[in-house]
Amino acid sequence: MQIDFNKNSDGLVPAIIQDATTKNVLMLGYMNQEAFEKTKETQKVTFFSRSKQRLWTKGEESGNFLNLVDMQVDCDNDTLLVMVNPIGPTCHKGTDTCWAEDNVQGYGFLSTLEGVIESRKNDQENPNSYVASLFRKGINKIAQKVGEEAVETVIEAKDNNEELFLNESADLLFHYLILLQAKGYSLNDIAQVLEKRH
Repeated sequence: MQIDFNKNSDGLVPAIIQDATTKNVLMLGYMNQEAFEKTKETQKVTFFSRSKQRLWTKGEESGNFLNLVDMQVDCDNDTLLVMVNPIGPTCHKGTDTCWAEDNVQGYGFLSTLEGVIESRKNDQENPNSYVASLFRKGINKIAQKVGEEAVETVIEAKDNNEELFLNESADLLFHYLILLQAKGYSLNDIAQVLEKRH
């Protein structure tokens, strides 16, 4: 890995710290050549502290280390992406990230959809909500809908109409997310099971 530590007059390059599992950005620090080498050697992320003017291993006082998983340099060889497994909160203020965000696994639009389903579950009196109506009807009706959508997806998989197959697949996933909520679970719970099997 070629890193251009001479690009800046202070010999420092930005190091973006990313959780290797959730892919969330946890913090930004700076490394010089010595901090980079120590990080590789100890497998604990070490920065050059501009305020203390010395090497600083994250967690040396708090115990909230950033265990190294991998490092990559960007296309200009002057910025590092450091993937870690964090031990405890990353920010000195006690939050998961330096932007006060929770470091939780996200699944893009599917996480947004889970949030919408949860809000409908909590507002079952809404007469205009299909999701709320399913929750009112109970777990048996929700499970039945998942079964129906699964059968329809299988039928469309055997035909050549890709649009119908994708629509039925979306219906199946949507109703499965409702079933997970009805049982008190989320996509993250399923991902953890799959990860243990891997």
